[in-house]
Amino acid sequence: MQLQQWPLPPTLKVGQTFEGWNVGDIVAQSRQSILYRVKDAHGQPWLLKTLPTSRHDEAGAGQGLLLEEWFLRRVAGRFFPEVHSLAQRQHLYYVMREYPGSTLAEVFRRNGPLPLVQWQDLATRVLRATGLLHRRNIIHRDIKPENLLLGNDGELRLLDFGLAFCPGLSATNAEDLPGTPSYIAPEAFNGAEAHPRQDLYAVGVTLYYLLTGHYPYGEIEAFQHRRFGTPIPASRYRPDLPQWLSQSLDKALQADPDQRYETPEQWLLELEQAEHRSLVTRPRPLLEREPLKVWRTLALVSLLCNLLAVIWFMGRH
Repeated sequence: MQLQQWPLPPTLKVGQTFEGWNVGDIVAQSRQSILYRVKDAHGQPWLLKTLPTSRHDEAGAGQGLLLEEWFLRRVAGRFFPEVHSLAQRQHLYYVMREYPGSTLAEVFRRNGPLPLVQWQDLATRVLRATGLLHRRNIIHRDIKPENLLLGNDGELRLLDFGLAFCPGLSATNAEDLPGTPSYIAPEAFNGAEAHPRQDLYAVGVTLYYLLTGHYPYGEIEAFQHRRFGTPIPASRYRPDLPQWLSQSLDKALQADPDQRYETPEQWLLELEQAEHRSLVTRPRPLLEREPLKVWRTLALVSLLCNLLAVIWFMGRH
């Protein structure tokens, strides 16, 4: 059946059977898509993704949904959700496996900044997933803690390919700025074309946030005029960070894409080479972490001491 002949599914209700799927509740709903919880004939949990009826006549919407499914098939593996084959599909949707677990955003909300050992393990897995994507010529464009699921089976999976992009295959729109503002690379705000280094920047912001609870350039709102200078060192918020780790994040978060890591593998190699180094380090002195602040404070103290000395001297005469 041709794409243009596939209708959208009707509004599905809990308890309904639809093309062999037992329909549960709505997991997520937005202007872009609807995600239903469903079960197969064996009671296994899956997620059915389709479009809202408001997008029925939107040019490219159906093609975009099926392209998202194709991306997931192309990168099949431990770092991504499994997609069902759907041999008898008669409507416009696709189905992927549901995995119990928590997103890294939920993990952070429960536990706060990650311990260094856990952080390094997750950083390695995120970079491997990103590298696999890029070797398939796919750019995710929405990497963030909310889209990284740590399953109860111990696996980390990258979710939500709704904004994923494949050069030469995906539709382009110069006015689009996909992603979440605080995770979007600086050059994308200036109209740069999608590039794998923009994913690496988003990985950098994600890992920075999971360590510190902050953003390297502050939180960015969609309506803001964005200015990018030098990222705030992660060690400002986490004095326990080894210097090499703080420097690694700093490189990943440079405003100039040419100053960042070229590939996930390059960054991954640096992290793996550092595994033999101790993750436990003495807090760096404040003078080393914040030299400008220290010297300003010393200058102010010196000025106050001199002023008090003058007042004392004048009082004696």
